[in-house]
Formats: sequence, structure tokens, C-alpha cells
Amino acid sequence: MGIRPRVGADGKLLESVDELPPWKHLIPLGLQHVLAMYAGAVAVPLVVGGALIAAGTLNPDDLGYLVTADLFVAGIATLIQSIGFKWFGVRLPLMQGCTFAAVSPMIVIGSQYGVTAIYGSVIASGIFMMLLAPVFAKLVRFFPPLVTGTVILIIGLSLMGVAANWVGSGTITNDGAPMQNVALAAGTLGLIVLIERFAPPVLARISILLGIVIGTLVALPMGLVHWDKVGSAPWAGVTTPFHFGFPTFEVAAVVSMCIVALVIMTETTGDILAIGEIVDVKIDSRRLADGLRADGFSTVLGGVFNTFPYTAFAQNVGLVSITGVRSRYVATFAGGVLILLGLTPKMGAIVEGIPLPVLGGAGIALFGMVAASGVRTLSTVRFNNKNILVVAISIGVAMIPIVRDSFYNDFPNWFKTIFHSGISAGAIVAILLNLLLNSDSVRAKAEAQAVADPHGGAGYDANREVTAVDPAEVTAELAEADAEAQKWKAKQ
Repeated sequence: MGIRPRVGADGKLLESVDELPPWKHLIPLGLQHVLAMYAGAVAVPLVVGGALIAAGTLNPDDLGYLVTADLFVAGIATLIQSIGFKWFGVRLPLMQGCTFAAVSPMIVIGSQYGVTAIYGSVIASGIFMMLLAPVFAKLVRFFPPLVTGTVILIIGLSLMGVAANWVGSGTITNDGAPMQNVALAAGTLGLIVLIERFAPPVLARISILLGIVIGTLVALPMGLVHWDKVGSAPWAGVTTPFHFGFPTFEVAAVVSMCIVALVIMTETTGDILAIGEIVDVKIDSRRLADGLRADGFSTVLGGVFNTFPYTAFAQNVGLVSITGVRSRYVATFAGGVLILLGLTPKMGAIVEGIPLPVLGGAGIALFGMVAASGVRTLSTVRFNNKNILVVAISIGVAMIPIVRDSFYNDFPNWFKTIFHSGISAGAIVAILLNLLLNSDSVRAKAEAQAVADPHGGAGYDANREVTAVDPAEVTAELAEADAEAQKWKAKQ
């Protein structure tokens, strides 16, 4: 494995992801990945840190430390996932960052038991993920294209709310998003489209990066670029283990975070299968286990270095799709940049100053590409009544907590932990429905019925299935039409 491209005995690359681009392409492509994920990467420590400060269990001066620690460990996690080592890392262009699935449980744990209990539960959940990874990976057979495509589509749709909040500079209130922000986001998105359409291929590949940079420059005179923290931020900062004290292990907190770990593994499985579809790499159970183990190990590192659980970032999956660059070494370079940002708070403050509306405009394209990748995967599925029902109900259940954030407020905490994430809820429903409606016995019965009565149920599925066409009949009709055309020509 390692940082060198893996080649076979004939000297050819084993996989498309093993191509190592030249530095002139690697640097801008890697920076593009960092900018695409930065807002989401720092959102978790900002949200959790802010809530703990309000609860009186965290010092306000420690908020900046949480951000730099998060970036530092995110960089290490990305290197592990993209480079790959024995038993760890999926060796695909995946970027790692703190998961949103753990936000609510961590705030509850921190408020009740203190910050050290958060890190104790994070370490325990990471170990739990590593131990469970081989078993969980065996479930890859429960993710056929029907389930995978549905989960990828749900990932893209669920992230649109993130993009919308970015356009609104954090959250959308009852007053709606400010028109100035909408105009900036729309201009960024339009610029990305124009670069894709008219720019040379070398620039089209970094259309997201160019859109963000130009959008930021346009936002300067509008007063939307906030670089006031750059001057006071130190040039160098070191992330130290157990900065807030040795972790404590509360049973309730550990159990809660282990439930979250199952959600994280479900989300990561969807992201790994999605990126595998995009870069044309087959994901078997062993490779999936390596990726899940890397998530668990990174989560343990998160607990040691005072940050949170880690997972693959879906927005960067969309970036791979929109740029067409499959190299995992682009993610490796981006991981190095994240480590650098974690060690140099001043550089982190510069990136942090990029206006959220600019990121929101880019996010619409990125997250839309994730959803489109799901549609592409679903296009390989034969849509009969049962398969349509699997997709329809899974998306419906997944969208409930997204369109109504308070829908599950009265439910038990364990239920909210799982179903408050539209991605995990949709994935669970898709898997269960596929097992129920497309089990081996159901498929065998359907095939037997089709043999016994080839035209049975044709009217029932007429608006859902394409009638099979006999190639011999098509050939005969074309030959007949050609003969008629020749006769017509002879008469003229």
C-alpha cells in the first residue's frame, strides 16, 4: 500500500484511484477538497462547544482549541483512509470529518457528566466500531444497487438543508435568507457552471475552488468576509492528548455513543459504496471492513486528542463526482493540508473567514451531484412495483426529520439517536424493505410465475416497467423499412 501508486506485474495501475497526479494538479485539487468540507468540518466543534459553554461545562477560550484539534485529527483520519495500512483504510478518495450524528448525544453527555465523559464515550465507541467492523462489513450483501442508490440519493437530499443554512449565514429564520446572501450564493453557483461550460479542462476540474475563491473576492467589498480573527490567531499551535483531563467512562454515555457508532457505520458504508460507484472500484466486505476500522481508529484518536467521532464526508463524494478526478492521493494531499491548518491557527482563521453564502452556492452543486450519483445507480435497477415501494418509503421516512426537525422530540433518546438522522433512518428502512419485498423466496416465486404466465400482471405494471423487445423482430422491421426506402428512391 503506502503513498506510491500500486501497480501490477505489467507496470499498469491496479485501480483508477491509484493514479498520482502531478503537483500542479494535485495542489489545487486538494485545496478544493479542503474548502468544500471546511465549514462542515468545523461546524461540529463550534456547535458542541457553544452548547457546552452555555451549559457552563466548557471555558469560552477553549472553543478555538476544539476547532484546531478537530482539523488536526481530521487530517490524520483522511490520511489513514486514503493511503491505507494493514487492516485500516479503504484506499479511496474519501475525506474524513466530525459526524453530525453525534452532536445531540455529546451535548447531553457533556451537560450531565462533563467534557471528560464525552471523550470517554468517544474512545469507547471507537473501539466498539473497530471490533464490530468485520461483522458489519459482512452485511454488504444487504446493499444491492437498489439500496445503495436509494441511500446515496438520500445523502444528497439530506445535505441540501446544510447548503441552505450556509446561504443564510448559519441558519434560515422565519424572515428567510437575506437577498444579498442569496445573490452571492447564486453568483457562485452560476460561476461554477460557466467555468464547467467554457473554461479549459484543466480549470474545469477545479471549478468549485475557483468559484469559492472568486466568490470570496466579490464578497470582500460587501463586508461578508470576516478575517478579524486572523491578526490575533497564533502562527503555531500544538494539539495535546487529554487536554481537558483524563477521560471518564460513564455507562449511560458509553451506551449512547455506541448506538451513535452504529449510525456512523451505516452512513460510512453508504459513502464508501457511493464513492466506489463513482470511481468504478468494487467494494467487497474486506475493503469495507478496512474503511470502517479506520473510522473507529480515527474516532479513538478523536477522544484522545479532545475532539469527536469521525466519518466520511458526503460533500466530498459529490466533489469527486463533479470533477471526475478519481485519485485517492488528492484526498491524501488534502489531509496534509488539514493537519497543517490544525497546527497553524492563523491559516485556519483565513479559511474560516470565507463567507458561508459562497460555500452554500458551491454546496448546492456538490450535494446535488451526490443525489445525481444515487439516481445513476438506481438507473441500473429494474423498477417493478416492489422496488418502487422500497425507494418511495425509504426517501419518505428519511425526509421526515429533515423537513420537520422537531418531529421526533417526544420519542425516547435511543430512537432519536437513530432516526433523527435522515441518512441512517432511510438506510435502515431501505435495507429492511428490500429484505422483505425482495427476499430469495419472493424472487423465486416471481420468477416461477413469470415462466408460467409471461404476460401475467402486464397491465398492473404497465406504467412502471418497459416491455421487453425481441431483437429479431426489431431487425426484421428495420430491414423491411430499408427495402421500402430503396423502392421509393427507385421511383423518384
